[in-house]
Amino acid sequence: MNARHAVPLFAVLAFSLAVSPSVQTHAPLTDAQIASIDTFVATEMARAHVPGVAVGIYSRGNVLLAKGYGLANVELAVPVKPETIFQSGSVGKQFVSAAIMMLVEEGRISLDDSISKYFPGAPASWKPIRLKNLLSHTSGLAEYESPERTGPNGPFYLRLDFTEKQLLHKIEALPIENAPGAKWNYRNTNYVLLGFLIHRVTGMFYADYLAQRIFKPLGMSSTRLIGETDIIPNRAAGYQWEDGALKNQDWVSPTFNSTADGTLYFNILDLAKWDAALYTTQLLKQSSLDAMWTVYKLNDGKPNSDEYGFGWEIATQNGHRLIEHGGAWQGFTCQISRYPDDSLTVVVLTNFDSARPDFMAHVIAGLVDAPLLPKKLTAIADDQPRIAASLESLLERMAAGADIHHFVSPEFARIITPDVTARVAHRLAPLWPGGTLVLVQRMPSPDNPSLTMSQFRLTKGTGSILIWYGLDARGKVDALFFEPDQEYRSQ
Repeated sequence: MNARHAVPLFAVLAFSLAVSPSVQTHAPLTDAQIASIDTFVATEMARAHVPGVAVGIYSRGNVLLAKGYGLANVELAVPVKPETIFQSGSVGKQFVSAAIMMLVEEGRISLDDSISKYFPGAPASWKPIRLKNLLSHTSGLAEYESPERTGPNGPFYLRLDFTEKQLLHKIEALPIENAPGAKWNYRNTNYVLLGFLIHRVTGMFYADYLAQRIFKPLGMSSTRLIGETDIIPNRAAGYQWEDGALKNQDWVSPTFNSTADGTLYFNILDLAKWDAALYTTQLLKQSSLDAMWTVYKLNDGKPNSDEYGFGWEIATQNGHRLIEHGGAWQGFTCQISRYPDDSLTVVVLTNFDSARPDFMAHVIAGLVDAPLLPKKLTAIADDQPRIAASLESLLERMAAGADIHHFVSPEFARIITPDVTARVAHRLAPLWPGGTLVLVQRMPSPDNPSLTMSQFRLTKGTGSILIWYGLDARGKVDALFFEPDQEYRSQ
């Protein structure tokens, strides 16, 4: 989602939408702020081989920055501009969530309705599942979009076309993983069903309903369903990274480019209009917006593990409220991060499957508003040098291709295949032996408090990577992750 070269930067487009004069908005960005954003984006694009990026920064309807970086189409050398259209991925789920809440406000459906009311031919096991479980990813339904199910031998092979009825029958055959409301698990299946539900309740294909009720009223003239055969001005091409080279996106059938789990086109200019509307009650009552942006509680009364609402994740950044969502599909990745108490929103759209638009959005927000800026990954004192010594020993063995199963936990040993070992040795070759390890973070694992997680920067010459390293209570290696180096901490 390219050679390391200077990234062309293109002119800024800024415009304003009407806002109440009593609402505090951000001042226009200074030249220094724009320069710092340009430098950060260029660095991140070069680091990750990202072909093109569009950045939108808004303050309650005021566009502070709408700017393109790099290439929308590498083969034709077409630059990204503010009008460039990208795929939404799962950022499209928030529009489906809004449409469902519109139907709730109209009394046509209820969040407490069993989904069996709208899918009467479904298995009896679907009866306890409520609409709110689909919206919050707490339904217990299995993921249709798993590698084994979407591959050539799977029921949802992405190269085949299916009717809505056929797709529903295949989803009805999926297993139930847990009782509704018992656990949170992100499942695209939930939003595919919500799209079918909109069709059944309104008589309109879900994307047509979104166009009628959201896109057209807001003047989002470039936002629409993916349509690969249509002539669509300003459409970017999607890319992926395979075997050390940039490749065009994988092709999927029209079926899987029309489901409600994230198959829209949009650009940063249209998303400014969407963001502005979310500060008002033009589309939805405030109570409905609040429901979307409230962490959904499980059956035990505790917030779900991802702090997910209805089509949005609710988080904090340096103690500031953050409502956001990311997306990835067909060589595109994107992020919308809204800081409502700070009157700030950052959107990052990319045409590369391995970009990190969430990280980019969080840092850009801090470059606009300093209290939001993530901490830098700088060296810290290491009061447990045995951990670094353990990692050095492990790296020596892995670089040499030696067996490491004696040093790792039984759980971790199961994923240490010859292929994994070979890939790790290849990645380490430029940096080890002879590299320098510096501790930059240490913390308990969020998933396992007994596991100590340490992040080291491994440097040799001009090359560097970040390594997450985890030791369990027995001192056995239970986690090892490699990441590209970066200046700031991820959230």
